[in-house]
Amino acid sequence: MSPVTIPAEAQQAARSVRPTAIEAHMRYLADDKLKGRKPGTEGYELAAQYVEKQFKTLGFKPLGQRGTFRQLVPLRKAQVREDASTLALIQEGKEQLFTYGKNFILSPNFGQPVSDVSAPIVFVGFGVSAPELGYDDYAGIDVRGKVVACFNGAPAIFPSNQRAYTGSAKQEVAASRGAVGMITFSLPTDVQARIESNAPRNRQATYRWTNAQGKAQRTFPQLKVVALLGDSTARSLFGKAAKTFEEARVAANQSKPQAFPMNLVVRAHTETDLNDGLVGENIVGVLPGIDPTLKDEYVVYVSHLDHLGVGRPVKGDSIFNGAHDNASGVAINLEAARLFASLPQKPRRSIVFVAVTGEEMGLLGSDYFASNPTVPKAKIVANLCLDMPFFFHPLLDIVPYGSEHSSMKGAVEAAATFVGVKIAKDPIPEQAVFMRSDHFSFVRQGIPAIYIKSGSTTGDDRDGTKLNLAWRATIYHTPQDDMNQPFDWNAAGRHVQLQFLIGYLTAQANGRPVWNKADFFGTKFGPAATAKID
Repeated sequence: MSPVTIPAEAQQAARSVRPTAIEAHMRYLADDKLKGRKPGTEGYELAAQYVEKQFKTLGFKPLGQRGTFRQLVPLRKAQVREDASTLALIQEGKEQLFTYGKNFILSPNFGQPVSDVSAPIVFVGFGVSAPELGYDDYAGIDVRGKVVACFNGAPAIFPSNQRAYTGSAKQEVAASRGAVGMITFSLPTDVQARIESNAPRNRQATYRWTNAQGKAQRTFPQLKVVALLGDSTARSLFGKAAKTFEEARVAANQSKPQAFPMNLVVRAHTETDLNDGLVGENIVGVLPGIDPTLKDEYVVYVSHLDHLGVGRPVKGDSIFNGAHDNASGVAINLEAARLFASLPQKPRRSIVFVAVTGEEMGLLGSDYFASNPTVPKAKIVANLCLDMPFFFHPLLDIVPYGSEHSSMKGAVEAAATFVGVKIAKDPIPEQAVFMRSDHFSFVRQGIPAIYIKSGSTTGDDRDGTKLNLAWRATIYHTPQDDMNQPFDWNAAGRHVQLQFLIGYLTAQANGRPVWNKADFFGTKFGPAATAKID
């Protein structure tokens, strides 16, 4: 394959990037007066108006609903009523009732306010079914009408992206096999997933978007109980099982599929408070393409506009400004939009920019747009996402998440060469970054996507990965993610150049991006998978 060339007019546009404009966008979006940009608040509305104004100034056309820049995202809030919800194990006629928050935590049922189940438990290893990866915990066992129990995570032998995806798809797999509930617990070494570590977060309200029929999406109401158990409580499940907890742990660590009855029954009662009062909004603008045919195809840029709002004070500050997360991504995409608008001749395909809502609630705004786009879904050829790109040091190398899965790798390499950055491997595969931002909503719809973050090289004696991990441990999702951080604005400008050039080259190409042959995500979500469903 011949290397991709960048036309002179695109090179000139890329060189006109303005780091000061990125800073200005961020300073407005992360200002205290926006109070953390939580969906449904005045602060989010101010942020939305700001993005709309930028689109209008640049000459982008409205691509929301009813001739506006807005796409409404209906959301359902669900909160478990802990005082009314119970879980007990029944073994040899004896019932053991557990304590909420100490022994177990329940997930809300988005389909009904009251959910009851009494059923036998079957252990299914990691709860993963991936025959294409040579692994299936469900092989040879019938779980219809039963509650499945499994470890959190996925087999270590899987590549990191596949491991992250299969680890997140357990409920869908269990429901498709006819299970009526799911119980999960962590391996002893997986301290981060333990109930003790996650109880505050897992006991908060959760949200899903609803379709035109009022059904909450990405939910499985047929699972009458979804529970997370503490470590000692999980071990008690194995008292009469064919294997001990330790034997099951060893098999899991060796990535060996396993399944067996646990010879006990779980009885659970879940009460859920449901509320459909919140409506989020995506902000959508388009720069129409000029090719008579290709202008009806779209390259979609996405970055999340929302953050966490106002919360419990930390170091005397209660406003979660979200400067890096993700005023930075919105600001960089806005400057990339300006580069597109500055071209003497617009791209062949149309360029769409979306500032999405509800990312912090679970990628809700991007999933809504990717599932219900304001252009024909089949005409979206590619997605570029930006979320916390990490520009606290010079940008000398990048990790282009997603490039190994599709033909977009060529555009990424050409852009990286022009900008003068090297392409590095993922230094933190355990963080499952490929699953953790809005590009994955497009992957789910079979659309190739790219999500770029900075690499580890800093040009001095600092280690970029250590800086990144330290930031995640001390600043991420705290009020200290504000504008009083040592941002490198030239590095941010290089991110703009990369975003612009990758999208430009994709918009100019004769053919649309394609998934690599036999790629895991292309096979699962791409055109062939869609054809099977239809």
